[in-house]
Amino acid sequence: MRRLVVGSRESALAVAQSMTLVDYLKKRLPDTEIILKTMKTTGDRILDKTLDKAGGKGLFVKELDRALREKQVDLTVHSLKDVPMEVGDDIPLIGFSKREDPRDAVVLKEGTESIDPSLAIGSSSLRRKLQLNKIFPGVKVEPVRGNINTRLRKLDNGEYGALILAAAGLRRLSLDGRISKFLSTDEMIPAAGQGILAVQGRKDEDVSFLNDFFDEEAGMEALAERGYIKELNGGCTSPVCAFSKVRGSSIEIKGLFYDEETGRYAIGEKEGDRSESEELGRRLADELRERLYTGKEDGIWK
Repeated sequence: MRRLVVGSRESALAVAQSMTLVDYLKKRLPDTEIILKTMKTTGDRILDKTLDKAGGKGLFVKELDRALREKQVDLTVHSLKDVPMEVGDDIPLIGFSKREDPRDAVVLKEGTESIDPSLAIGSSSLRRKLQLNKIFPGVKVEPVRGNINTRLRKLDNGEYGALILAAAGLRRLSLDGRISKFLSTDEMIPAAGQGILAVQGRKDEDVSFLNDFFDEEAGMEALAERGYIKELNGGCTSPVCAFSKVRGSSIEIKGLFYDEETGRYAIGEKEGDRSESEELGRRLADELRERLYTGKEDGIWK
């Protein structure tokens, strides 16, 4: 019997995400043995530093990349927002899942109905921290690391007044009930690729059996957002973010570009033909960068 091995991080969320592909493959390839192989990545091991101090989003994929190259696994599954902008030509991203809820969500301590202002909001993302200063002025934001259940335990133990987490992750773990408030994509621009799963494979291998798993609109949104971030040399720890939406034959993208040295920021939107999604992302990045460095920025982030 043919075997197909899917590689995943070993966290509960990563496994839940990877199982969407495993379940699809079992139905699509009934005569193939489908195996899920999990592994702990460097990013899972380093919990005492924020990602920018630890080395960035590549920490979550390098062990899986090695396993793919060494043919220990045949496919790997990632949250697209955790995938570095530069991906090896030999192990390309081969497709993207239908997008789950892209919004961020406010999670409160069990039994409470509002944020305790004496406690910090937990978030390790500079993208979120910047935007939270506008939504909850005066509230302190402090880093929090660990998987979702670890973060929730810290919240419920009184270490934080609230957490900001991706709605997609909470939904995939059936933790929707912990969401106290959704933040719209206008209030809190998501990380590029948030809510989308990326499947990675080896170059030139036939993966036509995955065609029905992949989603064309999510793929176009992924290209637009990653085109924007890549043009600005941004990554998981960089305070730039983008969200796009396919609408019929067109695609809209909104982005935030922030300069840590000056505190200046620019937010902008662009719309174009969906067939040029990646180029549209790049053009928006160029426009925001020009605005930022020619004095036409939106202001100073306080």
